[in-house]
Amino acid sequence: MISFKGSQFPKDVVVFAVFFYVRYGVSYRDLEEIMEERGVDVDHATLNRWVVRYSPTIAAKAKARKRPVCSSWRMDETYVKVRGKWVYLYRAVDKQGDTVDFMLSESRDEAAATAFFNKSIENNDLPKKVVMDKSGANLAGLTNINIHLLVFGLWWSFIDILQVKYLNNIIEQDHRFIKKLTRPMMGFKAFHSASATLDGIETAHMIRKGQLNQPRLPAYRQFMEIAG
Repeated sequence: MISFKGSQFPKDVVVFAVFFYVRYGVSYRDLEEIMEERGVDVDHATLNRWVVRYSPTIAAKAKARKRPVCSSWRMDETYVKVRGKWVYLYRAVDKQGDTVDFMLSESRDEAAATAFFNKSIENNDLPKKVVMDKSGANLAGLTNINIHLLVFGLWWSFIDILQVKYLNNIIEQDHRFIKKLTRPMMGFKAFHSASATLDGIETAHMIRKGQLNQPRLPAYRQFMEIAG
């Protein structure tokens, strides 16, 4: 259960505000007005603190409830702006469009791609195939994973790498939902707040796609159940 100790507002109010922000892509000042219309007087700075504080924990609990993904992945990266500069959001979905994993990185290179694949495999097990674009860095990152498997004598677990751009349409389409939500946010002022907010956005996106163990519950109810 997530602790809301120290908050001056009931848990339901806090979770509603966090959910509304990460699901509908409004600005904090717009959310401040929305909350005021519902009889809750809370300033936009407090709303920001709630999102940054609670989104990562809710995301971690949601990943534990996520149903297994298919063994064929589509991987790509998109961009978000932090302190006026572009940073890179690595993402992967399976062939059905379910979210595999995501990771925000300040760099777009072999090391970042390797870290993303390691994280994704740790959370989801080894895929049989990964489809990606023509990025040399992403190819090198996944090749590093195959080399690691070879070193440990797991050659039968090698991951097939397919670099065919048109087969990656499913992940590019999935990016659009994330970008639709981040656009009204007008960029982020710090990397840690961007990462935390994206944790919440990706969690709400997984719920929308019915990836968790409670697909019959409305999205907000699922978010509330995760928050405990």
